[in-house]
Amino acid sequence: MRQAAHLAAQGRLEEAVSAYQALLERSPDLPDCWYELGRLQRRLRRFDAALEAYAQALQRGAAWPEEIHLNRGVIFADCLRQDAAAERELQAALALDPGYLPALHNLANLHEDLGRRAQALATYERLLALQPNAFEALARYAQLADVQAPSDELAARLRAALSHPAAGPAERASVGFALAHRLDAAGQYGEAFSAALGANRASRESAVPPARYDRGAHERFIDALIATFTRPGSSLELPPGAAAEADPRPIFICGMFRSGSTLAERLLGAHPQVTAGGELDLLPQLVHSALAPFPSRLASTSDTTLITLAARYLQELRQLFPQAQYVSDKRPDNFLLVGLIKRLFPRAKIVHTTRNALDTCLSIFFLHLDPRMPWALDLMDIGHYFRQYRRLMAHWQALYGEDILDFSYDALVRDPHTAVQRLFDFCGLAWSGGRPDFTLSAGAVKTASVWQVREGLYQRSSGRARHYARELEALASYLQDAQAG
Repeated sequence: MRQAAHLAAQGRLEEAVSAYQALLERSPDLPDCWYELGRLQRRLRRFDAALEAYAQALQRGAAWPEEIHLNRGVIFADCLRQDAAAERELQAALALDPGYLPALHNLANLHEDLGRRAQALATYERLLALQPNAFEALARYAQLADVQAPSDELAARLRAALSHPAAGPAERASVGFALAHRLDAAGQYGEAFSAALGANRASRESAVPPARYDRGAHERFIDALIATFTRPGSSLELPPGAAAEADPRPIFICGMFRSGSTLAERLLGAHPQVTAGGELDLLPQLVHSALAPFPSRLASTSDTTLITLAARYLQELRQLFPQAQYVSDKRPDNFLLVGLIKRLFPRAKIVHTTRNALDTCLSIFFLHLDPRMPWALDLMDIGHYFRQYRRLMAHWQALYGEDILDFSYDALVRDPHTAVQRLFDFCGLAWSGGRPDFTLSAGAVKTASVWQVREGLYQRSSGRARHYARELEALASYLQDAQAG
């Protein structure tokens, strides 16, 4: 047991798994070891094996069964997209301990993902009744609840939470973004911007060390991508069992955050041949493992290795969506990986979502992103990142323009029929021309746009920046200078 734990602590996960397996083959009645094996299998993306190890821990009398049910629920929800199974596990945890806060929080999140607003609100209320200072739950609850007035009771609770001595930087960030959301919805734009400013400051402080965006380093990374991918063609051919024409076939959706990528995916998901895959981490996993350091590693990566990686990606796609013909892989930041996508899948179609630049940057400023994306924590840093994004996309368009569709959110809200027809034609999908279904209640939406895409198509987010003209004056000038250049 000590050897297995030591190997795991060193990051030697395969060896740690082997050590636990050897031990459990000899002495199977060790629930803690089954638990640790489950954790390692999950880290290695062997989700079925992780579930089985956790099941063994439960059967053999683990001391904290509710935590194991929670872990199983997270695997079902986030890794295997099996929401019904996830809900069963979370309910099993709560049957053992009705006050188990992590299970309540995850259950409320699952209700949100599935569009069950009333159930999500009720679950957050249950959680807050048990722990009034559950600041993250309060923030999520406030994002869901109707806005009555700028000074409604929930806004007052959020303001009190911001000054509560028990609230750390991460909690203040969540609460601050929720307050900004409510003030913006109430038309209190100046106060909303100030709340978002404070929330971004708290988010930066929540990272250790505090998050800092290095503009020069990011420019050098974009330079490296452009220098690495210089030719549009590729001779890479996958073996018959892994060919890009085999089901499921990926459709890649990328662009800046808050540019309409979730809406584009929901539109494609309305087609009977397309399964909405959501924000898959398959490509980033390849970049951070087999292709690290990226992109310089590609110079010494053989076609044989690329074929293997492409086949691995498609195999994982089949495991997640075994009956699908097409699967959308929607990660906004995959715009950084367009060159890799085209190297792995030369015939891949890429839907590039676009939106008014100021609307996009403002929406990101109001969005609680991971502080490990430090560019999103300052308005002018967002502008810099946006300029670099636009520079890179111009390069991808020059190389792969025929296989990249610029899908404009603003054009969509003006003329839905024409925009959707272009989208389906580009992806090679037949469309009857009927009224597109934007809301699609079935299926989970695991992004910050979960409620917007369920409301149907609306125009109030197009041109939103006009409410913040004074606050965005410097950013507007900065982006215009880039366009002029």
